[in-house]
Amino acid sequence: MTIAAPYAVMGVVGSIGFTSGGIAAGSYAAGMMSAEAIDAGGGVMGGGTVATLQSIGAAGLGFAGTSAAMGAGAAVG
Repeated sequence: MTIAAPYAVMGVVGSIGFTSGGIAAGSYAAGMMSAEAIDAGGGVMGGGTVATLQSIGAAGLGFAGTSAAMGAGAAVG
């Protein structure tokens, strides 16, 4: 499970609409972006949930994210 955890995270992030090409139209991610923009008064906050998930969808987890996912995978089993 430890080695598979980062791939699982990437799969989930991509499946809800955070892709390398941006947020997929009509996806769950698009709904999240819309809700966050409404709550923030018209924009999406940098470093917020949507921005972070889009960064993962576009570029991957990076070292820290991969390490965290592997640690979580090791804890789960």
